[in-house]
Amino acid sequence: MCGIAGIISPRLEPAVREDAVVRMVQRQRQRGPDDRGFHSDGCATLGMCRLAIIDPANGHQPMLSPDGRFSLVFNGAIYNYRELQPGFAARGWNFRTNCDTEVLLAAFALDGADCLKKLRGMFAFAVWDACERTLFAARDSLGIKPLYYARLPDSGVVFGSELNAVLASGLVPREIDSTSVGEYLAWFSVPAPRTIYRGIANLPPGHALRVSAEGRVTTGAWWHLPAPVSPGKVATNYHDFVHGLRHQLEDSIRAHRVADVPVGAFLSGGMDSTAVVGLMARSGATKLKTFSLIFGEGGFSEQASARLAAQTFGTEHHEELITGTRVASDLPRILGSFDQPTGDGVNTWYASQTARQGGVTVALSGLGGDELFGGYPSFRDLPRLQRLLPLWRTLPAAWRATIIHRLQARSTARTRKLADFLTHARDLHELASLQRRVLPEMTRLALLAPDARAQAERLGPHHPMLEDFAAELIGASPFQIISAWELRTYMTDVLLRDSDVMSMAHSLELRVPFVDRVLLEWLWPQPDHFKYDPRVTKRALADATADLVPAAIRQRRKQGFALPFAHWMTSELRPFMEETFSTTSLAACPWLEPAAVVQVWQDFKTKGDTRAWSRVWTLAVLIAFANRRGTA
Repeated sequence: MCGIAGIISPRLEPAVREDAVVRMVQRQRQRGPDDRGFHSDGCATLGMCRLAIIDPANGHQPMLSPDGRFSLVFNGAIYNYRELQPGFAARGWNFRTNCDTEVLLAAFALDGADCLKKLRGMFAFAVWDACERTLFAARDSLGIKPLYYARLPDSGVVFGSELNAVLASGLVPREIDSTSVGEYLAWFSVPAPRTIYRGIANLPPGHALRVSAEGRVTTGAWWHLPAPVSPGKVATNYHDFVHGLRHQLEDSIRAHRVADVPVGAFLSGGMDSTAVVGLMARSGATKLKTFSLIFGEGGFSEQASARLAAQTFGTEHHEELITGTRVASDLPRILGSFDQPTGDGVNTWYASQTARQGGVTVALSGLGGDELFGGYPSFRDLPRLQRLLPLWRTLPAAWRATIIHRLQARSTARTRKLADFLTHARDLHELASLQRRVLPEMTRLALLAPDARAQAERLGPHHPMLEDFAAELIGASPFQIISAWELRTYMTDVLLRDSDVMSMAHSLELRVPFVDRVLLEWLWPQPDHFKYDPRVTKRALADATADLVPAAIRQRRKQGFALPFAHWMTSELRPFMEETFSTTSLAACPWLEPAAVVQVWQDFKTKGDTRAWSRVWTLAVLIAFANRRGTA
């Protein structure tokens, strides 16, 4: 795991580029405390800081090919590097190390961009070709590792693993984009390819970036969600499906355990994390360390389930008590870790801190299980709504308008979301596009200042990738459509992005074995009724790990992992909240309507709707971010 950085510009002098890249690497040094390196050639300067995981003594970057043609900076892990190595050696590559970085370098040098589909892992990398005078960069298929870039005014590009690194170059203005603010209020984060800053882009998952010798920048997809495969690869009965799923899960866990440093796991006590730990133990992991967060507030800790799992698998289990007082004290450091505002991520910040202090450099997480096996209410609710939409459209327009007005007038988030569905959705894709909305559309627009509101109205209420996803998913089943939307929006733009930022804040490599291209491509064409049973949450995963996961965990009702923010925000975090929603703080947010914003906070304090905490917190983080970073 590393932080990578680079500048390609035929206009900038080498000394200017090199000074800028040094600043960029320094700004993200927490991503790689073990080593750093720089390389310049022609109009390119590359830099990196390394967290040594595989072959720690070697693997220095930027890594150059023996002939000096290619230079590589790489953030991530290639799990199948040992399987790929002999083939490249047979084609004449003389390996100098035993690390995945050199295997990636060999893969690109021998096969170019075609190497991408051979790679199993999480990655964002860039390769400079000294002969062609071009740069090629790519991001893994599911968006586990980030890559941000900005086009330079006189041609060329600056890129890095964090937005903070791109800004540290001094070549890109620090200007919050009012359009991105509108999207953040809708989605809990800013969806790729946009970022919170004007002029800086987030390379989408499964995409590649090319910079020509003239400095021209182009991007395009190298991977799409898989199409159905031949019938021979699809299970014909549930028994064979469960057997095949177990094989795929074991294979993914083996791949994700590859490391030359201690590997542990997050263990919340839920089905997903327990399955991961059980599979790790079954695969031969010894002296396995597991980590969980506990809370004093009732209804939030899964302490009993986590302890049961740890006892079952014989792990060295670590529990960390998180209190509102502690969060209030740590909040400046937590917010300082953000390179974009997010409504989530505090839990991962603490889990990562606990794991790193507990003696591991790599930790596995159960993230992704809900998206693959139908663990969210959206898998049940959206098909029902889809069936009702045609009937709804037959009602007279005046009736529909009256019903929607009454729904919007109610104070609950559920009724207002239903109003958005009925107003804006015509099919399952549009329902899925609206599913992860944080704020109802009427509320979101009211919170935005006139110019930002006009931009939001122009773009509309739907997710910005609606048309792209709908085209990519032609012929997909309802389950596949909902799964794809959960994978490509909430998981990628919120969960994976926050996991990367918060784990790297503590120099911890976080791996997600459910978010595995090989597993997904096997699972995608399998019959939906094997993967999902609306009567039994994540039945397929439970049955595939029934001999490992205790029955008490397999059979208990799903409990989403959340922190007691609803309580903390009116107690230990109240001073922070009051300062954040003050006139002084709001003065740094010209894209917000101050009176409407303050009213959201006042309503939360007086009405006591604990379910509204995420919407209030989302606003608070945005305001605090603007005051910390500035808007110009």
